[in-house]
Amino acid sequence: MSQGGSGDKLQTDILIIGGGSAGGLLAARLSEDPVQKVLMIEAGEEATDPDIWNPAAWPALQGRSYDWDYVTEPQAGTAGRAHHWARGRLVGGSSCLHAMGYMRGHPDDFAPWAQATGDARWSWEGLLPAFEANEDHEVEGRDGGPLLVHRTDAEASPLTHAFIAAGARLGLPRLQGHNEGVMIGVTPNSMNISDGRRVMVADAWLTPEVRARKNLTIMTGAMARRLVLTGKAVEHVEIIGRDGPVLIEAGKVLLCAGSLESPALLMRSGIGPRGVFDAADVDCLFDMPEIGKNLQDHLLGAGNLYATRKHLPPSRLQHSESMAYMRAGSFTDGGQPEIVVGCGVAPIVSECFEAHAPGTAYSFLFGVTHPTSRGSLKITGAEPGDRLIIDPAYLTTERDRELFRAALEAARTIGQSEELAEWRDHEILPGPLETRAEIDAFIAKAAITHHHPSGTCRMGKDDSAPVDADLRLKALDNLFVVDASVMPSLTAGPIHAAVLAIAETFARTMLDTKKEA
Repeated sequence: MSQGGSGDKLQTDILIIGGGSAGGLLAARLSEDPVQKVLMIEAGEEATDPDIWNPAAWPALQGRSYDWDYVTEPQAGTAGRAHHWARGRLVGGSSCLHAMGYMRGHPDDFAPWAQATGDARWSWEGLLPAFEANEDHEVEGRDGGPLLVHRTDAEASPLTHAFIAAGARLGLPRLQGHNEGVMIGVTPNSMNISDGRRVMVADAWLTPEVRARKNLTIMTGAMARRLVLTGKAVEHVEIIGRDGPVLIEAGKVLLCAGSLESPALLMRSGIGPRGVFDAADVDCLFDMPEIGKNLQDHLLGAGNLYATRKHLPPSRLQHSESMAYMRAGSFTDGGQPEIVVGCGVAPIVSECFEAHAPGTAYSFLFGVTHPTSRGSLKITGAEPGDRLIIDPAYLTTERDRELFRAALEAARTIGQSEELAEWRDHEILPGPLETRAEIDAFIAKAAITHHHPSGTCRMGKDDSAPVDADLRLKALDNLFVVDASVMPSLTAGPIHAAVLAIAETFARTMLDTKKEA
């Protein structure tokens, strides 16, 4: 299969829409079967910016040409601010932009997934083989997967080690990472970093050997415009290619464009909530009211800021080096975490506050692991360039606000500990807070996205869920959604590990089905 020019028509067995984390893994795994022709399209290009591989540069990548740079609607819960959502527009997707922390989540995070679908594949135990197949934990004598999961104890800042000591004295268990089923405790974060360089999905799975397969084609600069349907099947996909329009026919279409573009493409193709289509001038082919609903994201308060007593050396990793998970109001209770406090080896604050010079201050981030606020996404037109209405509905539930207060209190308790006295001169933010209203006002200004949008095409056995347990879009026979949009609910920490496990589980099912046939 060639890249194609204006008006070309291509055919393939499997079309993967989106070359990000899920799409890249699927391209590699499904092309292991030499009989299957696999075509992966990506709207962006190959990664070339050397800053991408520099872990410490990751915050500066946002807003560059390979960032979709979505913007939410102004949020009443965050002091009327609109939030920029960085999402990767290049091969490797957001694994090229994210903070590289790797956390599977807590076993109880996945119980709602199994319950929602009625399928044990989506439980902790069911996903465990996929996690293990994906990961390389640098353990001698143990076979490793494609993605390095690096323990960062040796490189962690002395501030981070003081933060961990403070948490341990308060009663948090000292963990050896976040990936063994226990999350409550303190530990340096495990990260997708190798020899001081980011490891993105394209590095791990789309190796030169994989790219050389004759049955795999990667088409960059190719944006999916619309799914064209015949009955209950995708007949072909209209692509806006580098040299003009291209039509692609495929036996199976795997939608891996992420929690924003996957539902947006469905809506632009007439699949989604009927009420959205009139305003967007799109014909409704399948009324699926839940597409674009259930939008979720983690927030972090940025932050609980401290001036240093002495110069703080820069992080040798990526600034946010340790996440301490806990129950609200307790440093000693176990179970599924409710809140998190992160150690930032830098003065990390939202745009509402004065930026301090690196080395002169540090910040403890704080947040809620399982927010109950639910937002939505809508299209405004039929074309890919038409604006998306993204409303995460941040902090719209009292439960979320209550837990955020507890997270801030936990951060300040750790921040005032003896173990940090060597580094702490004084607290800069938030300063005195006398009332609940003052606390909530500070949190509203401090809150920033943790970059984990999910849930907009949730999987479930109930009639309103858009996607079934096999990740098939229920309205169609040959379209599957495989990305963070299928997650019914968030995991406790960063969602990247879970997204990869979803993709690997889907790939295993698809390959096993092919063998049985």
